[in-house]
Amino acid sequence: MKRARQKVVLENEAPQTSQKSKKQKTCSYGSVFGESALHASMDWGSLPHHVILRIFQFLPLVDRARASSVCRRWNEIFHIPDLWRRFEFELNQPATSYLKSTHPDLIQQIIKRHADHLQYVSFKVDSSTESAEAACDILSQLVNCSIKTLGLISTAKPSFMNVSKAHFASALTVVFVNSKSLSSIKVDDTPLDDPSLKVLVANNSDTLKLLKMSSCPHVSPAGILCVADQCHGLKELALNYYILSDELLLALSSEKHVDLEHLRIDVVSENPGQVEFHTIKKQSWDALVKHSPKVNIVMYFFLYEEEFDAFFREETPVTHLYFGRAVSKAMLGRIGMNCPRLIELVVCANGLQPLDDELIRIAERCKNLTAMGLGECEVTCRGFIEFVKMCGGRLTQLSIMEEVLIPDNDYSLDRLHLEVSKHLGRMWFPDMMPTW
Repeated sequence: MKRARQKVVLENEAPQTSQKSKKQKTCSYGSVFGESALHASMDWGSLPHHVILRIFQFLPLVDRARASSVCRRWNEIFHIPDLWRRFEFELNQPATSYLKSTHPDLIQQIIKRHADHLQYVSFKVDSSTESAEAACDILSQLVNCSIKTLGLISTAKPSFMNVSKAHFASALTVVFVNSKSLSSIKVDDTPLDDPSLKVLVANNSDTLKLLKMSSCPHVSPAGILCVADQCHGLKELALNYYILSDELLLALSSEKHVDLEHLRIDVVSENPGQVEFHTIKKQSWDALVKHSPKVNIVMYFFLYEEEFDAFFREETPVTHLYFGRAVSKAMLGRIGMNCPRLIELVVCANGLQPLDDELIRIAERCKNLTAMGLGECEVTCRGFIEFVKMCGGRLTQLSIMEEVLIPDNDYSLDRLHLEVSKHLGRMWFPDMMPTW
């Protein structure tokens, strides 16, 4: 019965409400709201166009199709192009099973009619392989699309990695070949490979501006180098550190390349001591900054302390640093010495050694620092106030956990927040929970 009803909806035939049903609803609502409220609640067809459109935008695909059966006007709005320019296919395991068992042709009919309207599309899947497989099946149907933004997102563990590389690459190739105006792509934690990137470049080299592809183990430095060499309008690039190379930075620094605005690098290790990280030459970093003076270089570190040896031994033009695991005092000392462009620093953990000297060195040498976050670390109140005093009013974000601060003979916690507020020029208190 549900299948038959859905087919009717998709063919623009709105079902009629019987007079008997209307009378039953009148009795039910009238006793509570009165006649005027009843009339307003029943007149769904008179809602303003933009209100109905807004309602549809918040609904998943199946619910959106159901809502189109409210009246003929809602059914007409269901098919207007504006509604399909931005859409998220949310595929979790129960929804996927339901979709396959009760509405096998719904997505096919929608794509057949609205594929050329889809411009900003994302696929959100859970940890099940079935969800990722369903996303690939939908991607394979986008043969008449004009997508500008594509996002593949795993809300739990990266289930796209459980899909066969051939199936995933085949599905993605359909989009890369048929969409000639792709400008933004997020394919983190997927089986993306070098041949897929070459197809992307061949069809979208003039339009691609943003590419996020961290944790794609089937992509080699040669694959991303192909992107850098040919996509001259690239503005933002996110990748795993193992893909980063001197050759890539030099390619991004060539005269033909438009200035890069954001370079995000994820430095991740799951097995301590089993990965040896290579070093990027200072000359390569310098070439990138010379070519793109305003580039933000963002690095996310998820390493163990013994794995930091290759980093920040020479001057590095990083602007944003995030440490998700414990980082040593020595490493923070290197940052103070060799990261003069630093704008933001977040340290989630350090240990039980006060970081006064390291913070003061960072304040002295990192003249662009405007944001700081400290988690499981220790800093004396005197050292922290000295750090804030040296940074002055340029610290626009200062998120410090209360347990980080160690009271001393000069400052209690109560006096500390007043002193820090004075130097910042605004009221400030330590955080109870991290806000970064």
